Amino acid sequence: MKNQIINHLKQYGQEHLLTFWDSLSDSEQRELTNQIESIDFALAAQLYEHRNTPAESLTIANRASDPPAYKFSTVTDPTPCKTRKPISFQEAISAGHDVLCHGKVGVILVAGGQGTRLGFPHPKGMYPIGPVSEATLFQFHFEKVLAASKHYGYQIPYAIMTSPATHHETVDFLAQKNYFGLRKDDVFIFCQGTMPAVSLETGKVLLNSKGNIALSPDGHGGMLAAITQKNRNGTSVLDCLQQRGIEYLFYNQVDNPLVRICSPEFLGYHVLIGSELTSQVIRKRFPTDKVGNIVEVDGRLYVIEYSDLPEEIARQTNSNGSLKIWAGSIAVHIFNTALLDRTSKIATSLPFHIARKKVPFVDISSGEQIKPEKENAIKFERFIFDLLPSAENAVVVEVDPPNHYAPLKNALGSLTDSPETVKHDLSAMYSDWLRNAGAVVITETPVEISPLFADSPEYLKQKIKKGTVFDKPTYLQN
Repeated sequence: MKNQIINHLKQYGQEHLLTFWDSLSDSEQRELTNQIESIDFALAAQLYEHRNTPAESLTIANRASDPPAYKFSTVTDPTPCKTRKPISFQEAISAGHDVLCHGKVGVILVAGGQGTRLGFPHPKGMYPIGPVSEATLFQFHFEKVLAASKHYGYQIPYAIMTSPATHHETVDFLAQKNYFGLRKDDVFIFCQGTMPAVSLETGKVLLNSKGNIALSPDGHGGMLAAITQKNRNGTSVLDCLQQRGIEYLFYNQVDNPLVRICSPEFLGYHVLIGSELTSQVIRKRFPTDKVGNIVEVDGRLYVIEYSDLPEEIARQTNSNGSLKIWAGSIAVHIFNTALLDRTSKIATSLPFHIARKKVPFVDISSGEQIKPEKENAIKFERFIFDLLPSAENAVVVEVDPPNHYAPLKNALGSLTDSPETVKHDLSAMYSDWLRNAGAVVITETPVEISPLFADSPEYLKQKIKKGTVFDKPTYLQN
């Protein structure tokens, strides 16, 4: 077996991966063999060869303009958007309700991230974030899908993408929690792929131990390959969804508990404009805000990462003083299943992005573990938003962060995107809902509303008696 593997690796100059083969146990040899067989070394070599090719975003930035957009009904910023045709929020809500009532909508949750930056040694979806209940991120999202399913009279299928680092623990956790009320047959858990880290200087694939290759998830764009990957029965998760009549997939990432899953208004704009991919955006706070910039170039939408957007272009303004490049992506989308099916068959639909990183590795000559002090490796990732230029009539919908966006990214004590700030933002949103329903919420009183009690201000108004006072920590649940 060893000679066969060496002959395979020699074609790509990667035979060093077997340097420690003879010191490995049988199980370690099998694991290393499986890893080697999973890697497209020709692709890795090609990507490394073109590592210094300028990103496409650098070539289009000078031609970028603001994208066609609509404002969500809760947005108060008066800055006008460039629209393709006038659509009122009432029309959008009606159209969204229609596709939901006809059972055409499914949901994708991207949950491959670990809680490392939070000091939490588990999948991030297991992090307790409820301001009163300590409900996990997973519970928030699952209960929103269950609530929407009850509203619209069908079980909305829920597709969960994990990563190799989170897959098994996520599967076990969700089973233990009985999928928070969803039926097991309506939850589709699938794992994204990986890509090897290669040496920045040589292009050699790195080992992170004597028997393991330095692999990392292939980015949220790995969703396209993973959701269309055929299983032993010759079907994919996407096949299963389409067989159920699903035409639209609501997509969000696990770290944002404020997201309004299956929002009829958001779906309605998508349907009425005839879009294949619609993205939620927030208005940038300042020109160099660290968000992906959604722009229009030659009639197609693209995302330019903040690090790739020249500052002189980022600072350009309109005659009213507003930013020309204003639309910051928050990783909430609607995809037509037909778009995913079509683009999955085109190898170039999602280009790889190059990231220079510090990656621990085993020194081949000494066998010692090295922790580099500077960037020593290249990682390859795909981003799902790169489907935008392939989508017909792509459009964005501006939302307001207090009602839609509070990502959990940083550790306790951080000034932004921390457990404290997210819990505060959740409680603040629920307080606004209660006050709008006629209740009295004493300032800074922690409140929380389970999506199963009410998943929108409209449903809450039907359940709250006007004048009800909330003066102590309260969790409203069924």
